[in-house]
Amino acid sequence: MEKNLPLVAVVILSWKGQHFLKRFLPPLLKTTYPNAEYWVIDNASNDGTEDFLKSNFPEVKSIILEENLGFAGGYNEGLKKIKADYYVLLNQDVEVEPDWIEPVIAGMEKDKNISAAQPLILDEKNRDYFEYAGAAGGFIDKLGYPFCRGRIFDSLEKNENQYDESIEIFWATGACMFVRADDFHEAGGLDKDFFAHMEEIDLCWRLKNKGKRIICITESKVYHVGGGSLPQGNPRKTFLNFRNSLRMLIKNLPDQKFKRTIFLRLILDGIAALKSLSEGKFSDIGAILKAHISVYKEWNYWLKKRKLLKKHNDFNNNGLYDKSIIYSYFIKKYKTFKSLNIKTKKID
Repeated sequence: MEKNLPLVAVVILSWKGQHFLKRFLPPLLKTTYPNAEYWVIDNASNDGTEDFLKSNFPEVKSIILEENLGFAGGYNEGLKKIKADYYVLLNQDVEVEPDWIEPVIAGMEKDKNISAAQPLILDEKNRDYFEYAGAAGGFIDKLGYPFCRGRIFDSLEKNENQYDESIEIFWATGACMFVRADDFHEAGGLDKDFFAHMEEIDLCWRLKNKGKRIICITESKVYHVGGGSLPQGNPRKTFLNFRNSLRMLIKNLPDQKFKRTIFLRLILDGIAALKSLSEGKFSDIGAILKAHISVYKEWNYWLKKRKLLKKHNDFNNNGLYDKSIIYSYFIKKYKTFKSLNIKTKKID
C-alpha cells in the first residue's frame, strides 16, 4: 500500500448477484490503484454469497446484512463499518478498466470542495454507446426531471468522443459513484426511505445545497450491464422513480420554487399516465397512481424532513437546466445533449 495516496474502498452492494460477482470481480481485482480495498455488502441474498466470496475471492471483504435494506439502506448500513478516505459505490453489474480509479481520485484531490464524481458510463453490451444510468454525467431540469450528457429519456447517444471534457454535473450515478467518505456521513448518507432509485440524485442535491461540487471525469470509463435488479419498464421501477422523484423535490426545492414546481410536476405526471394509457401500458398507470397516493399519505412526514434540512445560500447550480427537458425533448425534438446548448463548467 502507498500511504501517501488516499485509501479508496470499492464497495459493491450485492443482491442475488453471484453470477455478476463471478464475472466482474476478476477485472475489478486487476485495478492498478495501489491503495484500494474491495468490499461486498450482501443485501440478505441468502444464496451462499458469503461462502462463495471466501472460497473464490478471499481478498474481498464482506458484510452480510440480515435483511434487504434496498440500495440506500444497504449502503448506509455497510458503510458505517468501512473506514476509508473515499468510497466507490459500484453496482454488481459493472466492468472496470485497470486504471479506472486514478484519474477520478486525482481530479477530486485537486479541490476538497468536490464531494462526488463519476466516470463515463458505457453500455457493457454495446460499448460504443453510453449507458442509461449516468452516461457522461447527470443533469436535472427546473422541474426535477433527471437526464444525462449522452442520454435524454430513452435516447442513448453513440460515444464519438463528443463528451470527452471533464465537467461539473448535478448528480453522479449510483452505478459508479465516487464520494468523499466524510461528506457522505456528514450529509447523513443516502435516504433509506427511498429504498432504491433516485437516492443518489437526492444525496448529490443535498451536497450541492451546501455548495459542494459534483464532477464527471472522462479519463475513466466503466461498462454497465444495467437492469441487474429491476429492468427498464418494470412497474416496480416506475413506481419507485415517480415516488422518489416527488420525495426528492419536497426535500430539496428552494422555498420560492416549491409550490409552483410541485404543482407543475403533478400535472406532468398525470400527462405521463395518460401517455401510458394511450400506449397500452396499464401497469405503468397503476404504478404512477400508487406513487402519488404514497406521497400524499406521507405529505406531512416529508414536509418535516424538508424542515430538518438546513437551507444554504451557497447552492451550487452547475448541472441545473433552467428549462423543461420535457418541452425540449418532446416538443422541440432536441434528442442529444449538445442540442440543448447547456453551458458546462470544465474541470481544470
